[in-house]
Amino acid sequence: MTHPLIDRLETELGWPRLRDRAAVEAFVAAPGPHCLFVPGDPARNLETADAAVILPEVRAAFQNAFDCAIVDDAIENAIRQEYRALKTPGFLFFRAGAFLGDIQKIRDWDDYLARTAQLLSLAEA
Repeated sequence: MTHPLIDRLETELGWPRLRDRAAVEAFVAAPGPHCLFVPGDPARNLETADAAVILPEVRAAFQNAFDCAIVDDAIENAIRQEYRALKTPGFLFFRAGAFLGDIQKIRDWDDYLARTAQLLSLAEA
């Protein structure tokens, strides 16, 4: 199931929707830091729509230092299991194919800023 705010990430912001494992691997292996948006089911989780608004703002706060993609429903469960990001919505951060960590569920704005800064600093190590 999709939601207009998630669709907006794809149609207006140009974020790719990753529909299979190969697409995920190619996206996270590219140079630079990356964030996978794992939305969850917007019909059952009201936080999903909030996260679809928050992630572009977090990205902007870091001057677009990382790119983003949407994990499609078809592979979401497998990705969540693989990276132990079991709560949705989730933001999973990578650099050069390496998993750096995640932010699960809706948080306070300061938590997003602190955790994202921490994850991006790990990327530079």
